[in-house]
Amino acid sequence: MKKRLEMLLEKLDKAKASDPEKEQYSTPADIASDILWYAYQRGDIEGKVVIDFGCGNGIFAIGAALLGGNAIGIDIDEKMIQLARKNAEKMNVKVEFIKMDVEQFSRKCDVVIMNPPFGAQYANRKADRKFLKKAMEVSDAIYSLHLEESMGFIKKFVESKGFDFFVVKKYRFPIKATMPFHKSRIKYFDVVAINARK
Repeated sequence: MKKRLEMLLEKLDKAKASDPEKEQYSTPADIASDILWYAYQRGDIEGKVVIDFGCGNGIFAIGAALLGGNAIGIDIDEKMIQLARKNAEKMNVKVEFIKMDVEQFSRKCDVVIMNPPFGAQYANRKADRKFLKKAMEVSDAIYSLHLEESMGFIKKFVESKGFDFFVVKKYRFPIKATMPFHKSRIKYFDVVAINARK
């Protein structure tokens, strides 16, 4: 079932152009399915309200819907919302996609699963902080990807909000050369999937 999920997510269309300021890098299907499957096995998806902050092409929200979750995707970029809606139609799943800054979101939910901008661009350092802060305001269970080098801060930040901190898995996250300033075809970043729980 996990392999099938990965194969389905692999079929989702990715954004043709990305905004470097927003770090709109697609989460690879194998990483997304791995995290979703882990959350599913913990009972955090099926029948739950699942939010994907910075949803991009909708991969986490759509994956959650495929696993029986009631999924909502939030993104500030209208083009991404349109792409995510198209992908949900393609997969024949019902997902609510909302164009909104994550800081404006206030609905309570069961779980947040997200790949926030993790500061791979120097100008965007600590960009994941506002996503994580909001996730902990609206949910008691969070799955999130962050740069391995920021783990010390992330752990402290999560625990300061009264959450327990767990490392789910480490990944080599590929970012393809989609921006004019990229020098190599693919650059890999060491990232960690974490689980924060009340």
